[in-house]
Amino acid sequence: MQQHNVTLLGTGLIGDFYANALHAQRSRDRVRVVYSRSEDRGTAFKNRWGIPDSTTDLKQAIEHPDTDAVIVGLPNFLHEEAIGLAAAAGKAILCTKPLGRNAAEAQRMLNAVEKAGVFAGYLEDLCYTPKTLKAITAVESGAIGEVTWVRSREAHPGPHSAWFWDGRLTGGGAIVDLGCHCIEIIRSFVGKGNRPLEVMCVADTLVHPISDEDNAVALIRFDSGAIGQFEVSWTFRGGMDLRDEVAGTHGTIWLNHFLRTGFEMFTAGDSGGYVAEKAETQAGWLFPVGDESSELGYVDMFTDMFRAMEDGHAPRETFYDGYVVNAVMDACFRSAKSRAWEPVELFEWRGASTPRIGADRAPEMQDGHVVIKREILPDGRHKLILKDPRTGDYSDVVK
Repeated sequence: MQQHNVTLLGTGLIGDFYANALHAQRSRDRVRVVYSRSEDRGTAFKNRWGIPDSTTDLKQAIEHPDTDAVIVGLPNFLHEEAIGLAAAAGKAILCTKPLGRNAAEAQRMLNAVEKAGVFAGYLEDLCYTPKTLKAITAVESGAIGEVTWVRSREAHPGPHSAWFWDGRLTGGGAIVDLGCHCIEIIRSFVGKGNRPLEVMCVADTLVHPISDEDNAVALIRFDSGAIGQFEVSWTFRGGMDLRDEVAGTHGTIWLNHFLRTGFEMFTAGDSGGYVAEKAETQAGWLFPVGDESSELGYVDMFTDMFRAMEDGHAPRETFYDGYVVNAVMDACFRSAKSRAWEPVELFEWRGASTPRIGADRAPEMQDGHVVIKREILPDGRHKLILKDPRTGDYSDVVK
């Protein structure tokens, strides 16, 4: 089994989650050098996680001779520079979400890693939560039939760091910060080969005195006819709300990843301790999270990335996936401005054409009529709703 020595770029909240997951899960992989734009933060991070070296020199960190992989956990506006340097250095690259501030930037990064021929993985942690992975397996096995609709919601009181609030540095507000998660979760359930065609989005700035959206809702129409729906907010009070719903022709899945997941605690005092990410209080009813690194997907994400790196195949989440997410978000911003459906513009589609939902399904027939629905009435009788294929008329039959 191969050990990977990692250059970690960034010492913010995400850096702590990454270091914790890396050092805890596979054990043999270690952060060898950490980069921070602040010497004090870099030194503190190094000491906190037992990392040998820290530096404020980005190029030096990336080209460190003792590391074989670079993890980009930097603000959005620094991704392209870091990925360009890492690709030139021939290092494997793992980049946090979103890949770029827009699709054009993401495409340039995709081109850079493909031209260099280096391994590149997109760190979309919420696609790797244990519940999500199990639900995706169930969907792929046909447990709920053909997926018709997916809803993904992420809402919390807003980001931790100042740069998140500056759209010039990020590319947008809540859509870029949270919508990227939701879009890729939706794609994971409808199928990565199912092309996103167009988007309808409503976005607004309702609470915070900023220039970008702090709330948004969007619909995404896919090639199969499936609809994806996401809701994002930086103004939700009460912690972090992460929920997904998947509807299919034969079943439904509901997922709650963070609030009301079975761990609830009331305290009349002030515990003075950490509850969970984005928790707003330490008193009253609290919703602690047992193992955040695992429940937020970081553990399984890095396991997938390094196994793919070692086995020579693509990870579950690639730079191309990150590019597609950026393209969908670009369409969201255009739609929010035009107040109309906007196409998802892709320089290249690498999936196949996805058949329309129900294209291969023959309708159920009853006495020459198409069965629309079966149900049991309160008194135990059976009811059929039928359609006459000759006239188009609908009728009820009770037995």
